[in-house]
Parts: sequence; structure tokens; C-alpha cells
Amino acid sequence: MVEDEPSLQFFYKKLLTLNGFEIAEIAKNGEEAVSMFKSFSEKPKVILMDHRMPIKNGIEASKEILQIDNKVKIIFISADSSIKEDVHSIGVFSFKDKPFTIEHLIEEIKKAVGNYSSSSSN
Repeated sequence: MVEDEPSLQFFYKKLLTLNGFEIAEIAKNGEEAVSMFKSFSEKPKVILMDHRMPIKNGIEASKEILQIDNKVKIIFISADSSIKEDVHSIGVFSFKDKPFTIEHLIEEIKKAVGNYSSSSSN
């Protein structure tokens, strides 16, 4: 999970753990996210990525992470819908507009995990 806002970090962490997902780590900015991703021996299957963060934004971080491992599914979350086309052009799995429902986010994560496992078996 990549999110600079502590209240959203807490919210996503609770939401994900209550729905049976394991959180590998929480990065507070894009630079930290790329560094963490490089350090994981077992890469996460799905990354929730914020857009506006200090040091390195979500688009820059997503590009770098996808260059390292293009199988990882990045779910980009932003209230700025003007970047949606740019986000899709770099190869992220999906874009969620804020605000969104909890059900839609959980459904999207399940879809990404399912897609990851079917693409990694090929």
C-alpha cells in the first residue's frame, strides 16, 4: 500500500485485514514504495497506489515498479480523474476514482489477485 495520509493508511489497513488480505508494507511516498518493492524477496501481487504524495508521485512510482516487475497489479486511487488516461497508458491494472465504495475496492482487489494468479501460471 502506498499512501501518505495516516488516516487513509489506517482505513485501508483495517479494510484489507478484515477482508482477509495481508499487507506486506505501507509506504508513505512513491520513492519509499519503489525502494520497498526492490527489497521484497517475494513481491506483492497487488499494490494500492495514491497519486499525490511527497518526494515521488504515484505515476512515477508505478512506472518504476512496473519496470522491475510488470506482473504486479497496481490499483491506482485518486480523486484527480484528469490523470486516468496517463495512468492506464503506463500499464496499471485499474484506476479507482475517489470517492468509491468499499465493496468496489474489495471487488477490484479480488479481481487483481485472480488475474495475477492466472497470468503467473502461464
